[in-house]
Amino acid sequence: MTIDILRIRFHRFLRRLWMRPRIDLPLAFALLLLCCVGLTTLYSAGGGNLGLVGGQAARFALGGALILLMSRLPPSLLRNWTPWLYAGSVMLLVVVAVLGEGRGADRWLNLGIMRFQPSELMKLTMPMMVAWYLHPRQLPPRWKDIVVVGGMIAIPAGLIAKQPDLGTALLVAAAGGFALFLSGMAWWRIGMLLAGAASMVPVAWHFMHQYQRERILTMLNPESDPLGNGWHIIQSQIAVGSGGVFGKGFEQGTQSRLDFLPEHTTDFIFAVFCEEFGLVGVCAILALYAFIIGRCLWIAMEAKDTYSRLLAGAIGMSFFVYVFVNGGMVAGLLPVVGVPMPMVSYGGTSAVSLLVGFGVLMSIHANRKVHD
Repeated sequence: MTIDILRIRFHRFLRRLWMRPRIDLPLAFALLLLCCVGLTTLYSAGGGNLGLVGGQAARFALGGALILLMSRLPPSLLRNWTPWLYAGSVMLLVVVAVLGEGRGADRWLNLGIMRFQPSELMKLTMPMMVAWYLHPRQLPPRWKDIVVVGGMIAIPAGLIAKQPDLGTALLVAAAGGFALFLSGMAWWRIGMLLAGAASMVPVAWHFMHQYQRERILTMLNPESDPLGNGWHIIQSQIAVGSGGVFGKGFEQGTQSRLDFLPEHTTDFIFAVFCEEFGLVGVCAILALYAFIIGRCLWIAMEAKDTYSRLLAGAIGMSFFVYVFVNGGMVAGLLPVVGVPMPMVSYGGTSAVSLLVGFGVLMSIHANRKVHD
């Protein structure tokens, strides 16, 4: 009898999920357009390699399916799962520290049929955990709650930085920090936290690897080592500047095709886009990014509870950090930290994890305060 009851409840649960597909069409269309731009740019940057484009398209298709799945899960269910998802993500980071593999860094888990980067999962479970913790508490948060949230952020960020993967560690910390910031903290408290973080810079510098220090110093003066550490930044700036107003045209970029520009399908693919489509193309894609971020913040404003509001806002602002850091890196304004341009750079786990986050946003949109 108990098994029959469980089976009936399970079927009811699946039926509710199936009847809940509510997609935010403006956001979905903007993401689809961005994916098309990404695939087009990747085709040119990869020298017409259809295998490269097909692999990325398959990841986008998987991400789209996950968006549909996540949009059917109510935020209340996600909130109940949050502590377990966060704990599981931290455990995976511990496992990857022991069994991980990568190019000079322990970042990946080999699952046989695929390789998985657990730190990408933390980019989503981190703001979920902060939102979960602050949801039942009085806002703005008190110092006690701020300290607890700081610990939640520091543990996984520290594990990721130790891999070493400073770029992802900063993204994870930013995702949790945005959820805390959106909880209504007073500006004087935010100022104190920023001042405290700034005071820790000398300590962080001491614990950095030598190549990380060199990246920062190279950013300040790339011409000091033009054929070594400064090569990435110099070639990227040449590509960006040579695009002019209207660009050289599709598949006409020379920096990537003549192999002057390193990592031209991943971290520096935006430099390829700048060279081929110029200032006009850059303004257009930045406007598309701005629309997506603005739509995320609108969904956050319309959310019906604290958990949904903080989570949606943090996801949108984290997406902004992706664009800001990669754009600054390509222009030589920020150090090279290996942060991809979202939905444009070639990459599996990153693209899928971003789309899962947008699936969560779709769920929050479907359960907002005022339904259309």
